[in-house]
Parts: sequence; structure tokens; C-alpha cells
Amino acid sequence: MNILLVCAGGMSTSILMKKMETYWKEHGQELNIKAVGLSEYQDVYQDFDIVMMGPQVSYRLKEVKENTGLPTEAIQSFDYAVANCDNIMKLANKLYAQK
Repeated sequence: MNILLVCAGGMSTSILMKKMETYWKEHGQELNIKAVGLSEYQDVYQDFDIVMMGPQVSYRLKEVKENTGLPTEAIQSFDYAVANCDNIMKLANKLYAQK
């Protein structure tokens, strides 16, 4: 699964990205993940299956979804804040099924 994580600047999402990589690996799933800021997603989205957005940029969800044409959803604030990788993985699998 190729996931593009989008947040305001790519910094906080980078922390989540590392936790997600570890979690997926522990659960035997292959994951390619990249964290970028809103200003960068249009340059790289072609290489990804789904887009997951940080809650702080969820107000741009519709725009990102239209621009990429990929299944896109915001990560719930609490799941994002505590890096609840179990719930985030469920969301990712749901999005991937829409591909």
C-alpha cells in the first residue's frame, strides 16, 4: 500500500509516519509512506494509492480529493494525536478498498 500523508508542513506527520511504518511491519503488511506539506502533494501524489490528511488541514480535504482523484480522508484528531495506528490502519484499508 502506498500512502501519501498530507499535513500543514510535513513535520508532525513525519512522526506519525515512522510509527505507522513500525506498526504495519509488525502486522505483516507492506507499506510505502511519505509525509508532505500541502504545498507539495500535487508534485508527488501520482505515486500513491491513497491520501490521508492530518486533521489540521482537513478543511482542504475536498480540494485534495478533487486534485488527486485518489481516495482521500482526514485522520481523526484523537487518532492522529496519540498515533492510534490500529484505527489509522483500518482507515487506510477502507480507503484502499475504494481504489
